[in-house]
Parts: sequence; structure tokens; C-alpha cells
Amino acid sequence: MLSCCESSSLRVLVVDDHELTRLSLKFALSSQKNIELVGLASNGQEAIRMVENHRPDVIILDLQMPVMDGWSASRYIKSMYPHAQIIAYSAVEEQQAAATNPKPSVDAFCSKETATQELIELVKVLGNRNGSGT
Repeated sequence: MLSCCESSSLRVLVVDDHELTRLSLKFALSSQKNIELVGLASNGQEAIRMVENHRPDVIILDLQMPVMDGWSASRYIKSMYPHAQIIAYSAVEEQQAAATNPKPSVDAFCSKETATQELIELVKVLGNRNGSGT
């Protein structure tokens, strides 16, 4: 485990249109040492506002949402805050998702079928890339 997470918290934003998913991830992330959940959003527009206000290190971003989808939100977020690490979190298979968005603006893909602990480990790995706490 990298030592940067020992001294500062990773700031994480969860974006998903399903309340149960948001609350489940909130519970799972809040129980982790050195992870600070900075917000929950239900669509891409809310995510953009929260990124502007909270500057998360890692964003867990659903791809299929109303109002603004995850692909559109990720492109906008990367254009204004390129160091944010974005995990595309979707029920859609990675190959299918990549085919619908040939120029990805996400840093990793995680299926909603993935075990919660694996998602948390991915959050930590991407957060360390960003130099957490910045």
C-alpha cells in the first residue's frame, strides 16, 4: 500500500441515479480509513457542481443517468479538472461502453457486478495516482 494515503484522505464523489446504489457506496466508503466522501449526486449536472465545489480526487460515475449522462459529465469534468480520476461505474459491459464512446474521458471502468471491496481498492489505486489530498 502506498504511503500517501496514510497521511491524508482521498476525497471521493459518488454519482449514480439509483438511490440504493448511492447509499450503499456511501456506507461502504464511509467505513474506510483515509477516504472522505465529499458528496452524492444523482446525475451529471449535480456531479459537475459538486466537482467545482469539492474537488474530489476520485469520482465514481454511473454512465447511464437522466438529465446528463456519465459520458457527457466526464468530458466536462476532465476539461475543467483534468487531475480528477474518474471510474466509469456501469451495468453495461466495458466493451459495449467503449463502443458507444470511442474517446473515453474516464480513467477506469468498473462493472456494477464487481465486489464492493474491489471497487474500494480501485478508488485507492486511482487516488494514489492523483496524489491524494491535493
